[in-house]
Amino acid sequence: MKKFLLALTALLLLGLAGAGLYLHPVLWVPAVPSGLPRPDFIIHRGMSVTQIADSLQRQSLIRNRNHFLLAAKLTGWGNQLKAGKYEITPELTHVNLLRLFRSGKAVQVRVTLPEGKTAEDFAEIVEHTLQIDKAEFLKLAEDSSFSHKLGVAAPRLEGYLYPNTYQFYWGATAAEVITVLVQELQRRLDDSLRAQVRTSGMTLHQVVTLASIVEGEAVIDNERATIAAVYRNRLRQGILLQADPTIQYAVPGPPRRLLFRDLEIASPYNTYRYAGLPPGPVNNPGIKSIRAVLNPAPAQYIYFVAVGDGSHRFSYTLEQHLQAKRDFDRVRAQVRREQKEKRKSN
Repeated sequence: MKKFLLALTALLLLGLAGAGLYLHPVLWVPAVPSGLPRPDFIIHRGMSVTQIADSLQRQSLIRNRNHFLLAAKLTGWGNQLKAGKYEITPELTHVNLLRLFRSGKAVQVRVTLPEGKTAEDFAEIVEHTLQIDKAEFLKLAEDSSFSHKLGVAAPRLEGYLYPNTYQFYWGATAAEVITVLVQELQRRLDDSLRAQVRTSGMTLHQVVTLASIVEGEAVIDNERATIAAVYRNRLRQGILLQADPTIQYAVPGPPRRLLFRDLEIASPYNTYRYAGLPPGPVNNPGIKSIRAVLNPAPAQYIYFVAVGDGSHRFSYTLEQHLQAKRDFDRVRAQVRREQKEKRKSN
């Protein structure tokens, strides 16, 4: 019996040693070939562990797909691998490779969302940079229940998606990105600004809406407060805002030069026809425009017109405003003549 037990123990030890020799290359020997230029590897949403192994093999990022699949089975991590773009370094073992995919620590992507752009503009940017479906992004931005879930007292998120430069993990969802943008605006609206909103006689939604109009008009930072003053003066006196950014928002397609017929469009965003503020923001303003609305310049201007260099000429009366427009029309006509002559000479 003793001899039998010794023989059995020896066989078990040999079996374990053999298994160890087999599993060692599966688990701990480098799976990724050396000499690779640190490529990025993408796990798309919904990919199975087998599809991941096949993709790794096709891109020559692992030596043996079967070893990768066996390692996934032995660790039990095969169904825990997360979508994302990952930086694959040479000499990673199967275990470390699986651990990376399981962590979800994908490559971060720098995404810049400019001030004054609409939710649709943002949707196009994140589709291009993060491969998030544009339609999915817009659907959430228009979802009132999602807005309320994020603490926004508005039926849609236009105006509440804070423009900034962000770092997102590749593979982030539309909901995750939108949540970050809304939370950034909420962070910027500190206690001091919220107190100013309460004493402004306006709701936060009205402040953000007017700020979006200021954002659409302002090119030079130091004019924001004066532009805000013009619109607040017009609101107080019951004068139509006649704000071009609201027409641009109502007109389908990309921004273009407005025509007289555009001013007649039947839309609640047409501030040439309907008094007061439009139903909501017409873009996503930055904090400078929000501050300008809450701290308008102490001026009684009612009108302003572009000068042509990004700045504006402000007026108290309609007569002054019409004269400023005539002056600008002469400048514009002169520029057109000079451009026409230049084209002829070329």
